[in-house]
Amino acid sequence: MDTSIPETHRNILTEPNHAVLTTVMPDGTPQSSLVWVDYDGEHIIISTTLERQKGRNIQANPNVALLVMDPRDQARWIALHGVVVKITDEDAEVILDDLTMRYRGLVHYYGDIFPVEQREKETRVTVKIQPVLVEVENQ
Repeated sequence: MDTSIPETHRNILTEPNHAVLTTVMPDGTPQSSLVWVDYDGEHIIISTTLERQKGRNIQANPNVALLVMDPRDQARWIALHGVVVKITDEDAEVILDDLTMRYRGLVHYYGDIFPVEQREKETRVTVKIQPVLVEVENQ
């Protein structure tokens, strides 16, 4: 099994391309969400909250799948199966603001996209996903 992200497809993960993250519900059914992603050279990075369904799902079952398509060439994509290896609130809002700038051109998630008060209602976390199987198309 190939677990590395090919150089030919890394830009799909580092440019502002929306990804579909699939997690496992408590009853074993899949649950998919649209997410912003980043890649640190080893892990896929997403931001979520512990209160959202995907956050609850990954705490209970760390197995996930991710699909990201190149919007300039829909036949070019990367898909992976992975395992969540880290969930942390450390620097979570800083990472979220970096993603907010990349995806929306705005400085702050809380205040520019959601009301600042929303911050107090949720536990923002950064999730690191270790790829265990990587598939690409249209190299």
